Amino acid sequence: MKTLILYASKYGGAGEIAQRIAKKLPEATVCHMKDDTLLKASSLKLADYDCIIIGSSLYAGMIRKEAKEYLAQHATELCQRKLGLFLSGLAAENEQDYFKNNFSAELLEAATATAFLGGIFDPGKVGFLGRFMMKMVSKQSGYIDTISDEKINEFIEELENEKR
Repeated sequence: MKTLILYASKYGGAGEIAQRIAKKLPEATVCHMKDDTLLKASSLKLADYDCIIIGSSLYAGMIRKEAKEYLAQHATELCQRKLGLFLSGLAAENEQDYFKNNFSAELLEAATATAFLGGIFDPGKVGFLGRFMMKMVSKQSGYIDTISDEKINEFIEELENEKR
């Protein structure tokens, strides 16, 4: 299954998830939505892929701007492919709300698999304000990694088992 994994991430959590997914899919191409020249190349066509996976980190419950824009521009094409959607963050308790608030009903209905796959907080990658906010909200100030390999495996299994 030829797969394109597109992700939006500021500090690397969604990128780490995208890389872990790619390691388990032999024909996967990974692109960061903001920086990757492949994504900006006119030669990249969604129709060339059997499966498209899109993921974004969450900030205050919202996906990254570049993910939101890409989804809006390519919704029709995405709905015609096998589609997986994932979110990255530390607060999974509102998972269903995050999906409803960030993805159109059309995309959610078309998606073969959706999952909240955890996140990373690396105090070395954020500024003072980020560290302060994390300490105030979660009472933690050190490195946190909640990415779930088990959930990643379940997500991939859903994608591979769904016949489209």
